[in-house]
Amino acid sequence: MRALTRIVILTACCWPATAGAEQTITVAADGSGDHATVQAAIDAVPDGNAERVVIHIKPGTYKQKLTLPKTKPFVTLRGDDPKTTILTNDWNAKHVGPGGKEVGTSGSASVHIDAADFVAHNLTFENSAGDTGQAVAMKATGDRQVYRNCRFLGWQDTLYPGDGRQYYVDCYVEGRVDFIFGGATAVFERCTIRSKNGGYVTAARTPPEQPFGFVFLDCTLTGEGAPAWLGRPWQWDRGRKASVTFIRTKMGPHVRPPGWDPWNRQDNPNTRPAETTRYAEFASKDLEGRPLDVSQRVPWSRQLTMEEAARYTVETILAGSDGWDPRAAK
Repeated sequence: MRALTRIVILTACCWPATAGAEQTITVAADGSGDHATVQAAIDAVPDGNAERVVIHIKPGTYKQKLTLPKTKPFVTLRGDDPKTTILTNDWNAKHVGPGGKEVGTSGSASVHIDAADFVAHNLTFENSAGDTGQAVAMKATGDRQVYRNCRFLGWQDTLYPGDGRQYYVDCYVEGRVDFIFGGATAVFERCTIRSKNGGYVTAARTPPEQPFGFVFLDCTLTGEGAPAWLGRPWQWDRGRKASVTFIRTKMGPHVRPPGWDPWNRQDNPNTRPAETTRYAEFASKDLEGRPLDVSQRVPWSRQLTMEEAARYTVETILAGSDGWDPRAAK
């Protein structure tokens, strides 16, 4: 009865009741909050809300396929500790959905955030399908999204920054094959990226007219098992176009000396990586902080000059035409 009353109050007349006031909804699996599931809390946010709504998720493992639609901007999902607040599901691309067809890579996402001006704090986003092919933990397709102190767990296609501008700071991402992939402009700052038994860290599909793709600032790449590639270009308009840059990133010995793979596939004759990819590094280091030997990198990648690297700042990459400052997001 308490949850029902809450919904009536929040959806009546106008949202929120006080201009500029931050609304908070609490989710607790044990029933002690306003809702027992995260999706129920999301559904309680009216379409077109213009002020920030915080959904506080108490510790627990919440297994449910979640969607925040484009019609619900200005939402924050906030946990207390990413190790104790886990949003998970176990669909892979071969999962047969409600319509009787396989859901595919995009449809496998445990969480899909399609709204703009979204913020996540202190949460784990997981796909627990295991090493069973494409199985997305997070699909992020909205503009101006911020993820702070979050974990993204999976194997293949773990994190899908599909479109828009996104900022990941102090986060942890793990996987094996193409586990950070998509066409967004995304900055990863002070993040730990862990490769599980080889594979490819990135599979960007950056349009050629987009100035930046995936940019890693002061991150750490670790790994175990087989050697891993820094990335390969995902198909885009029959070519292999991608933009990925590592700035002052520590890289473990699991990273293959050539760094990048051209993804030469028989179904796509356009495999001229020098013409279709923008792969670059600046001041890469080993895990002890010493300069990394990059002499064996593929010739179609670049080592940036100090002047070129100075352009890669959070503000420059993500500002866009609206001057967005992700560090100011609540």
